[in-house]
Amino acid sequence: MDEKCHVEPLEKTPTVEEQRTTTTALLTVGGMGCPNCVARVRNSLLSLTGVVEAQVVLETSMADIRYNPDLTDVTALINAVAQAGADGRHHYHAQEWQALSAPVVW
Repeated sequence: MDEKCHVEPLEKTPTVEEQRTTTTALLTVGGMGCPNCVARVRNSLLSLTGVVEAQVVLETSMADIRYNPDLTDVTALINAVAQAGADGRHHYHAQEWQALSAPVVW
């Protein structure tokens, strides 16, 4: 594994405001090649105000994100995925696969 690629997973404690109203988005994510890519994309999503939880799966190239739609939106989620690869070595892209309005049990 490339030592320069290592990423520590971000731990986030969502605020009460972030958790007040939530919905989920499911994104397809391109460009991930290893667990560090997954951590990089997940960290970028969690850094957004309004994101409560993000699960990113390498094998399916999917990201399942629970967020407050009053604080962020799907466009910001997609931009966060792209921004995760802004280091010049990694290039990620995403698109919405499905938006769910019903609560999801994590």
